[in-house]
Amino acid sequence: MSDALRKAEDAVRDAQDSADVARIVAAVLATQTAQQQTTAPACQHQHPRGRSAGEWLGISCAICIGGTGIAFASIAIAIGGISVAILALVLRSIWRDVQKRGR
Repeated sequence: MSDALRKAEDAVRDAQDSADVARIVAAVLATQTAQQQTTAPACQHQHPRGRSAGEWLGISCAICIGGTGIAFASIAIAIGGISVAILALVLRSIWRDVQKRGR
């Protein structure tokens, strides 16, 4: 048993015999100090540091620019699809006109 813990136990025994509040408080504090000295620290490893505000700002800007790019790409695909549909309808109409004149 450590010397500090023995002293704390002696202080507790002395405080139990008397009604002196100051001695009781001193005994409790000595006990807590002794326990803190005998126990090992709970956490020994390094915690990763979080992202800074600048990093979060950069990530959000990249997401916004990427989302805008995807939106414009979707619009371009839709316009391309409409153009192909119109072209197919026009070619179909021309093909029908050619077939009717051929008869």
